Parts: sequence; C-alpha cells; structure tokens
Amino acid sequence: MATAQEQLQSQSWHCVTCGMAHSGMFDLTARFPYVWDGPDDCEPNGALRTDGNFLSEDFCVIGGEHFFVRSRFIIPVHGFEEPIGFGVWSTLSRRNFDVYVGAFDDGDYADWGPWTGYFSNQLDVFGDTLNQPCWVQPRPDRCRPLLALDDEAHPLAAAQKHGITADRVLEICASYGHVPA
Repeated sequence: MATAQEQLQSQSWHCVTCGMAHSGMFDLTARFPYVWDGPDDCEPNGALRTDGNFLSEDFCVIGGEHFFVRSRFIIPVHGFEEPIGFGVWSTLSRRNFDVYVGAFDDGDYADWGPWTGYFSNQLDVFGDTLNQPCWVQPRPDRCRPLLALDDEAHPLAAAQKHGITADRVLEICASYGHVPA
C-alpha cells in the first residue's frame, strides 16, 4: 500500500466517496458561512445586494448587517511545495467589505489590510474555529483573501505556522469525505 506522501504525490488518486479523481493538494470548501440559513444556490457576484440576504461565490450578506467574504486558509504540508487550502468565509466590517467589493475586479485596494474579521466556518478537525478572530489579507487579480487566526496558540494557527504531515492531510480529507481508493 502506498504511503500518504506517495498517494498525494501521484498523478491522481480516486476518491471512493465522491468518485472523482484528485491530484496532489486541493482546497476543501465551505459553500457558505456557518450562519447562512438561506438557499444553497449562489447568485452572480454582479447581483450583489447589501440591504437583505445575498449569497454568491465570493460575497455573503445577512440581513443587510453582516458581511462575509469567501477566503482561503492555507496550511503548508511537509515535503510538498503546494499547501492544503480551505475555502472558508470570514466576516468583514461594512467599511472593509465595501473596500473589498469596490476593488474586487481590478485588485487596486486603497487599503491592503490586513483587516480584522471572524472565522465563519467550523473546521472540526482543528477544534473550535467558529468565530475565532482572524486577519483578512486581500490579494490582487481576483484571488480570494488569505486568512490567519489571531490566536497563535489555536491548533489551526499552529498548523498554519508549522505545517502538517501528508498523513494528517489524508486524515483531514477523510473527515470531509475524500478517501483514496
């Protein structure tokens, strides 16, 4: 049987749960913030409304008062150039949300942050992550912002700082239903 390192370094591996072929590292994603209770269907980014409830691939507004952006939390993996990533959501203040949306297409941010936010998804494999204070770093070229937890002692922050093993990556993938055949 191949080691975790060998499985992740192979051209591709077949997932027994979703039936798809995965290769190397890939992002695990949360479709919406934990507190979203609307429909799962996303609207186009260009239809953004800030006066009610709205969900797109990149933006979420709840009740015209709570503003979220889809972000990326990355963790280095020992022995790999590519990290494992989590497509997760973070809150932003209305001011920073408006700045982010205003420069989303051209990436010309007047304020490059990092901005404060709250981690808006629960990643059970790292303990309690919901509502952890975080830093939101916008990036150019429509790349999703990068997140870092404010509490460096949190298991998720420690993983981001020190990296994880290939075995841990496969454990995490399995907990999200992606198991190599």
